[in-house]
Amino acid sequence: MEQSAVRDTVDFKAELVRKGIHFFSLAIPVVYSFISKKLALEILIPLTVIFIILDLARYEIPQFSGLFYKFVGFLLRKHEVDEKKHALNGATFMLISAVICIVIFPKYIMVSSFVVLILADSASAVFGKRFGKHKIFPSRGMPKSYEGSLAFIIAGAAAVALTPKVDYLFAEYLVGIAATVVASAAEVLSYDIVDDNIAIPISFGLTMWALYIIFLPRLNVFFMG
Repeated sequence: MEQSAVRDTVDFKAELVRKGIHFFSLAIPVVYSFISKKLALEILIPLTVIFIILDLARYEIPQFSGLFYKFVGFLLRKHEVDEKKHALNGATFMLISAVICIVIFPKYIMVSSFVVLILADSASAVFGKRFGKHKIFPSRGMPKSYEGSLAFIIAGAAAVALTPKVDYLFAEYLVGIAATVVASAAEVLSYDIVDDNIAIPISFGLTMWALYIIFLPRLNVFFMG
């Protein structure tokens, strides 16, 4: 087997592990559904600070760096080990994103945004890496593919179907699917600009909230507290 083929196989296996871990992040929207905004932030803000400190420490403390890369280095993407930029890893960005979304969105929209992030992003990454033959903006060297984006939208639509609704109107599902399409575009367009763990839920949440205000203004998106 050629070296590139071996590397592709390893990358795909690492992506499966990454997204398997990613699924544990479903605990964030699930737990947040049952606790207050105040308690959620009291838990997540200190945890996020700890993750940021540990993430940056790997660039500054050689002994810690060796242990860090020994155990989780195979899960990191190239841009997550950039010594010049001191880039953070996806797990840290996930926590940062959760804090931002809890602060700015109603609970219902935050929960929906994060379920879509976890399910759709996982499907996009795994399916795109395995079957993505038609690259988006190939001249820019982007790894994103049309197949991955399609998987994102399908999985996102499934996530929308699974999350709670204000009044379970058909229009609410259409709003969620429209927001998923926007989030899929944001995942592609934000590449190398903003981490997708931030771009996806914020673009989804803003779109969803705006569409509720425009088309379903009588529905209370704050119904979850």
